[in-house]
Amino acid sequence: LVRFDHGGGDYEWIGTYTAYSGSSIRSELLRTRNFRNFSLEPILGKAGRNKGMALFPEKVGGKYAMVGRQDGKNLFLLTSDKLDQWDEEGVLLMEPAYPWEFIQIGNCGSPILTDHGWLLLTHGVGAMRKYALGAALLDRDDPSKVLARSREPVLTAENADRSGYVPNVVYTCGALCVGDRLLIPYGISDSAVGFATSRIDDLIATMD
Repeated sequence: LVRFDHGGGDYEWIGTYTAYSGSSIRSELLRTRNFRNFSLEPILGKAGRNKGMALFPEKVGGKYAMVGRQDGKNLFLLTSDKLDQWDEEGVLLMEPAYPWEFIQIGNCGSPILTDHGWLLLTHGVGAMRKYALGAALLDRDDPSKVLARSREPVLTAENADRSGYVPNVVYTCGALCVGDRLLIPYGISDSAVGFATSRIDDLIATMD
């Protein structure tokens, strides 16, 4: 869920989520300007069949932009002239590079604009289906350029957090900037919720 800037002081809260009919999935938009009235709209086009699509909070280069896991294993950057129509499969943004994300990599919510560029939280799936959180930094004007990324996980299940309905998993669907810090709510093994905080500059300093 992002506070989308249409320009000229026009803001709207827009969320992306996966809808399930009982037999198939598709991506949809949740939109509101006042949190009293909501609209639910399908994401049209062939890109909308995939899970994990996350909207940038403003246009980039005059186009709407999203990050998505179009092939189930890698991260792609998608752009569109229309908010509800995504026909292109996008360009490859990131592939698994380290053991903790060897099986697949995905985004964890929408990119967050910082003084350094777009901060994108990621999740990696490694051996034994262990999920961990990482991060990447994308260029402000051309987010297809990955400036840096986590060599090691920034958050992983440890000790008692490794046990639960789905063990060895930490996962988040987004974070919030609070001053110079990042607040990250995250799920723990599908059994509990935790909160982590970090200074944005400290987090970016851990990336290569």
